[in-house]
Amino acid sequence: MQPILEISGLTKRYAQGPTALDAVDLTINQGEIFALLGPNGAGKTTLIGAVCGLVRPSGGTIRAFGMDLAKDWRAARARIGLVPQEMATDMFTKVSDAVSYSRGLFGLKRDPARIESILTSLSLWDKRDSQIRHLSGGMKRRVLIAKALAHDPDLLFLDEPTAGVDVELRRDMWRQIGAMRAAGTTIVLTTHYIEEAEEMADRVGIIDKGKLLLVEEKRALMARMGSIEASFALAAPMTAVPQALAAYPLALSEDSKTLTYRGHGGADEARGEVARLVAALVRADIAFTALDTHQSSLEDIFVDLVENKS
Repeated sequence: MQPILEISGLTKRYAQGPTALDAVDLTINQGEIFALLGPNGAGKTTLIGAVCGLVRPSGGTIRAFGMDLAKDWRAARARIGLVPQEMATDMFTKVSDAVSYSRGLFGLKRDPARIESILTSLSLWDKRDSQIRHLSGGMKRRVLIAKALAHDPDLLFLDEPTAGVDVELRRDMWRQIGAMRAAGTTIVLTTHYIEEAEEMADRVGIIDKGKLLLVEEKRALMARMGSIEASFALAAPMTAVPQALAAYPLALSEDSKTLTYRGHGGADEARGEVARLVAALVRADIAFTALDTHQSSLEDIFVDLVENKS
């Protein structure tokens, strides 16, 4: 894939404060959804702010669309959209006026048809004449997305886009985000709902204390670091794991009533291994009354990485 954003050695140090970004290298490919995950204070918002011109880096380079942001900031920024965590707009402004104003900030002509299209896609058209202060929290969040889309960016940053939004609105937003990607928009998002990243993202980056711990294609990461645990409730207690099952990483519980398998790998590989273990148990004439399995999620991998690096 062609890179749309190239970050090299990006550093941000605050006077008498922490290092928010520590020599971060990151490449974002055109047309992908990239999820940047990390605990609070990890550096996610600082990184986004540096690309969007809200934070002045202490060092490093940022290139977007082949342009150096230090030299061609205005031209590059005109192709970047940002949905911030916090509302940063006049609450007394009408929805349609706020979105139209955002378009004008980038020197684009008025385009009522385009504004209508954006508001309709976000279920905001019937709220177009409402003041933003009268909207629900979820609708306000949609206004932020509409403002970010007003100038038709090629690269869109979503900083906690579904924070404080109910489940129904979250689903609507993710459908809209999928439609944006289908239309060719490259999306970089941060989220505390890691299951969203697991469902939507093509690649994942994990950042903590200003350092980028890893960047990897999501499926490859799940296959490399994923794990599965399968517990068999035995029909009769056993004194030891039979020699016929020695090839499997099995542990017998203290009460001798549960046999537990712990393996690694992606979902398909892990399920296949458990299926082979079930067949081995049957061949060895070992009866069990229940089987409980747990496949690791992206959140499990994230927590393990951050805890082990802290």
